[in-house]
Amino acid sequence: MAEYVAGLIDVFAEAPLSGNPLAVVEGADGLSDAQMRRIAGEFNQAETTFLVRSTRADRKLRSFTASGAEVFGAGHNALGAWLWLAETGQLGPLDAPRTFTQEIGSDVLPITLGKVDGRVHGRMRQAPMRLGSLLTERAPLAEALGLDERDILASPAPRVVDTGAAHLMVRVRDPGTVDRAAPAVDKLLAVLGHACAEGGYVYAFDPQAPGSAYARFFNPTVGLWEDAATGTAAGPLAAYLGAEGLLKDSALEVEQGVKMGRRSILRLRLVPDPELSGAGVVVMRGTLVA
Repeated sequence: MAEYVAGLIDVFAEAPLSGNPLAVVEGADGLSDAQMRRIAGEFNQAETTFLVRSTRADRKLRSFTASGAEVFGAGHNALGAWLWLAETGQLGPLDAPRTFTQEIGSDVLPITLGKVDGRVHGRMRQAPMRLGSLLTERAPLAEALGLDERDILASPAPRVVDTGAAHLMVRVRDPGTVDRAAPAVDKLLAVLGHACAEGGYVYAFDPQAPGSAYARFFNPTVGLWEDAATGTAAGPLAAYLGAEGLLKDSALEVEQGVKMGRRSILRLRLVPDPELSGAGVVVMRGTLVA
């Protein structure tokens, strides 16, 4: 058996026990894929990120869901890992912003960390947008989400968008409709499978806050039912809305996790690829024996 420093950080959080929890395991080079999957199951969080050495970047990140599925893209799994390193003093002083590189799957992406009002914030670039399937038939999608076909808007049309992970963007009437969504697992899996998408991002614009969206994320393909904050979905959403001319000043703020009791705020801007930013709070740090 070996011991590893590990713990939990709440990502996109302003206070403890909010945002989206991420489990982090340091020095995981000696762990096999099977061990990583078992550890992720032990933590039973939406994702667990393992920090390993890289020959291509400052760190290599590998992330697994509680069901053992490996996930990619630069979302809360990546931002949380770097905030963990910064908050535990492993990146040195951050009085001025510093940029690091991270290897995630086949991508090497930059992340910049610095302090804002005394707190560490990260700004993380995602991959260029890739457009996938366009869903012209809304009835199967509406049925899968437990909504009426008229609840799903045609502008912009439901579409798979990828900036590191391929997710289906679904605009509905208003935030209340987002909260009414009650997906049927088998039907949603069928829709996502047909569209070659990993998860579904159901969103609406907030009429009281221009430049803001309210969203929920469902990802049954990797055993993750609902997620409190999903950077790999918010990034594609910002890119898609920007391409459709629906973003003001190339910026977007997404509120997610409210229905789960874990309100999260994800801030994005297009530079020109999506850049995701946020802070986190370390809520647990200890030793893992595996």
